[in-house]
Amino acid sequence: MGVELLPRRLDPNSIPTHRVNSFPMQLTNLLFASVALKAPPVLFPKVKALNSNSPESLTLSQTLQSETLETLEWPSLCKQLSSFTSTTMGFSAAQKAKIPLGQTPEESHMLLDQTAAAAAASAMMDSPPLDFSGIEDVSGILNSAVSRELLSISELCAIRRTLRAAKLLFENLKQLVNTGDCSETERYLPLLEILKHCNFQVELEHKIGFCIDCNLLMILDRASEDLEIIRLERKRNSESLDSLLKGVSSQIFQAGAIDRPLITKRRSRMCVSIRASHRHLLPDGVILNVSGSGATYFMEPKEAIELNNMEVKLSNSEKAEEIAILSLLTSEIAESEIEIRYLLDRILEVDLAFARAAYAQWMNGVSPIITSQGCEAINFSEEEDYALSVDIDGIQHPLLLESSLRSSSDVITSNSGNSVHLGDGNGTMTSLSMLRGASDYPVPIDIKIKCGTRVVVISGPNTGGKTASMKTLGVASLMSKAGMFLPAKNRPRIPWFDLVLADIGDHQSLEQSLSTFSGHITRICNILEVASRESLVLIDEIGSGTDPSEGVALSTSILQYLKDCVNLAVVTTHYADLSLLKEKDSQFENAAMEFSLETLQPTYQVLWGSTGNSNALSIAKSIGFDLNIIERAQQWVEQLKPENQQERKGLLYQSLVEERNRLEAQARRAGSLHAEILDLYHEIQNEAEDLGGRETALRAKETQQVQQELKTAKSQLDVVIQEFENGLRIASADQFNSLIKKSESEIASIVEAHCPRDAYSVNDTDTKSYTPQIGEQVQVTGLGRKLATVVEAPEDDETVLVQHGQIKVRVKKSNIRSIASSERNTETRYAPRLKRQGQQSKELQALPEPKKGEEVSYGPLVQTSKNTVDLRGKRVEEASYHLEMAISASGPYSVLFVIHGMGTGAVKERALEILNNHPRIVKCEQESPMNYGCTVAYVK
Repeated sequence: MGVELLPRRLDPNSIPTHRVNSFPMQLTNLLFASVALKAPPVLFPKVKALNSNSPESLTLSQTLQSETLETLEWPSLCKQLSSFTSTTMGFSAAQKAKIPLGQTPEESHMLLDQTAAAAAASAMMDSPPLDFSGIEDVSGILNSAVSRELLSISELCAIRRTLRAAKLLFENLKQLVNTGDCSETERYLPLLEILKHCNFQVELEHKIGFCIDCNLLMILDRASEDLEIIRLERKRNSESLDSLLKGVSSQIFQAGAIDRPLITKRRSRMCVSIRASHRHLLPDGVILNVSGSGATYFMEPKEAIELNNMEVKLSNSEKAEEIAILSLLTSEIAESEIEIRYLLDRILEVDLAFARAAYAQWMNGVSPIITSQGCEAINFSEEEDYALSVDIDGIQHPLLLESSLRSSSDVITSNSGNSVHLGDGNGTMTSLSMLRGASDYPVPIDIKIKCGTRVVVISGPNTGGKTASMKTLGVASLMSKAGMFLPAKNRPRIPWFDLVLADIGDHQSLEQSLSTFSGHITRICNILEVASRESLVLIDEIGSGTDPSEGVALSTSILQYLKDCVNLAVVTTHYADLSLLKEKDSQFENAAMEFSLETLQPTYQVLWGSTGNSNALSIAKSIGFDLNIIERAQQWVEQLKPENQQERKGLLYQSLVEERNRLEAQARRAGSLHAEILDLYHEIQNEAEDLGGRETALRAKETQQVQQELKTAKSQLDVVIQEFENGLRIASADQFNSLIKKSESEIASIVEAHCPRDAYSVNDTDTKSYTPQIGEQVQVTGLGRKLATVVEAPEDDETVLVQHGQIKVRVKKSNIRSIASSERNTETRYAPRLKRQGQQSKELQALPEPKKGEEVSYGPLVQTSKNTVDLRGKRVEEASYHLEMAISASGPYSVLFVIHGMGTGAVKERALEILNNHPRIVKCEQESPMNYGCTVAYVK
């Protein structure tokens, strides 16, 4: 038995019926040194799949495509498809959204033909037309073989099973094609073409089967002449050794040296057991092991030493020969790695074709017609409707059918006679007749876009289905590219798009410092950079999140650009001006979401060629808004219509002239007041020149008095503390409380004696009859007798709202004390303003209430600095305070412009809450295209 330096490959022509030529015994690394990998000729264009690369290597186009797939929930749709796969490879590919997408119109047509062929095959046969049960994902085994790792027997058997199942799959396909007539044969040819040029590695599969018994997972004797000889010699040697040891063990038993004859194995050598006291019965025997108690020895008789040596030698030779066989088979697999991978890819393609067919059967899908160059492939002479580039009737979004899929899955699972193993990725395809009949939910929609249309503007109310309809179009485009049927009626027609790019949702990012508008416009900029003449662009709420006038202008410019650089762009908007683009350019088209005025509910149907209204007033009316608010809003809508703009401009000019005259009169009055104040200032300045010396003397006297009082108070406190410490040394535990109370009482007396009694003296008026006024400084006992400013007049429950610093608190009237007017802090920050507000409140109370039905005039609706409060950039509490102050400072029957902006919406929400609940606010007009981010409040 020699060792050859180079391996010999198995030649199936030279394999005898009972043995193969002798395999060399050599190291595994020498075997792998001769592996040469060969690539099969590419006879057939392979459809590219979307693979997830590292973020560093992704281009902008790939990044946008990946984000669009996430936005359109393509991974979720692929997970639905995975329920219908039959192999683990297909299940994994669908779960990871790595199913093929046609990179050209021809590839997409090819995928659709494969789906149609699989659907025809499934419909023709009651049982599954193909059996995928033997197909395994052996990619990991191939990786091990190529990386010079020795494959195990089970891994080699997995390769053999897969190769056999792949060959059987191809034979079944050929039989399916040959059993039909000529027309049916052509229908199944796309499936046959997938595996037609594959190398099924029949020789390799025969070699593995000849060498290995995959049922018992053992290498057969016939795998090698040397292995057969070794095993034969080992068998004879084992029989001789066993016979010898049985005789020795019987003699030991008869001599009483053991309870029963026992032959065992210790240290890889056969031996017998014997009591330690009788080991002399085996002279020259070798002790291999001793029992735990030491009473029994396991000894190898002298006569068995040579036989055991031969057994060990033959066992090692057998293992070495088996390793050589496994090594050679592993090298054969490594050499065929590319062919096997190519075969696995083709099997995956067949599995996905049948999965798409089953998925189409579940949702009653129909094959779409893909046009590659707009309307060039359409025959206008057949039907007038063929003038549509996108013509889809009654399509439903597949993801909204998930509930039906789950219920059908429960029915299928309970019926084992006709089942599909949904979700395990290794099931057997069966008839899906029980899944026929898609649900009427979701509501089917029609998508009708004329040839020559490049931009579609969809308008309509919120929750009306604009975004869902746009997403449905995007998903339909991806499904048609992937060779999937669409859940629609008749025969859908849709162009082939090289890229589907979507901007749907809020792209706000704190990490990247992007606001809602910044994220929105950044993504649109990226889309414009990568979009081509064959792309589909979907934009939701274009130009939103900024000033309406600028948003309309920017949106118009973007749409004009998209018209010239993409195949089709579909956008949703609330800007009515964008619907006017159709009147100037026939490449623009409008669409609207239907809204039932009878039920005040959306119907989720798209009205192509129509312009939609937001129906905000109708929805607000159905919710239960006050009819006066609705009527006032309707009046504003009429004023904002284009035909009423000229009249509104005239009224606005007249209001501005009146406002200018009023401001000029105020300026003249302010000039005269300024002159009077200057005269008073000079008079006071002359009187104050002699106050310097008096102030210095007065401060010195007050300082001396304060120091004397502090010295006296300190000495008194020292006496109290000394008495407390002396008492603490001699007092018992029961006397601690009384001692503490006594000391506290004495300290309080000292503090009260030295506090200025007339600093904040209480008025002589009875506190019960005392009523604080807005802006007045008072003393609040609950705040440590600190000074606070009255913010709001007393309520019916005898409580008053006061402010100390930035803190507002409502206290009982009984806890408020007035202070001497000479000691009030007239320099408090908010006192002058609150006094003016109090005067205005009194003036407001003094004004006569308008008679019932009498029209109230609120003055000109012109925004100025005096009737505007800007809350932007403030916190919610600070904004609330400024708004309340502004309301209080507003004159009777005036208009207040509250600028709250958009942002997170917290300031806006708080401002609307205050305006809606404030007793002086009659009504509010929220932001409109004329005053975006601003609410107009009418103050009585």
